[in-house]
Amino acid sequence: MFLKLVIFVHIICATIWTGGHLILSLSFLPKAIAKNDFTVIEQFESKYEPIGIPALLILLITGVYMATVYTPDFFQFDFHNHHTQHIFIKLVLLLTTVVLAVHARFFLIPKRELKPLAYHIILVTILSVLFVFVGFSTRIGGLL
Repeated sequence: MFLKLVIFVHIICATIWTGGHLILSLSFLPKAIAKNDFTVIEQFESKYEPIGIPALLILLITGVYMATVYTPDFFQFDFHNHHTQHIFIKLVLLLTTVVLAVHARFFLIPKRELKPLAYHIILVTILSVLFVFVGFSTRIGGLL
């Protein structure tokens, strides 16, 4: 029962994280680019971050928990195991997301560089959707 609750919380947080990035990419980013107005992104982020960042942290915690349940031998790197393959892909997606976020936070946002930040936003949105796809693939027995 606890595992099912963890999976449910993970899905809710994935919805928050991915949905927020889809809204940012498809609604706010085009407005910001059209107006060449960095504050559009700042206004979205100021409202989204208080729920988006905790959702991301909960995703990390619940994801690690589920990984230990489904692949207790993950570090044996048995890539014939369906769950190990998917967890590895999710770790690569997570690392890429973190690198992009750190780069944006410390290099692009302080300089208020809208165009390079737009590429980051689009990439993180694509990564978010890929996270959902890989999670879905894991749950149904594999599309990958």
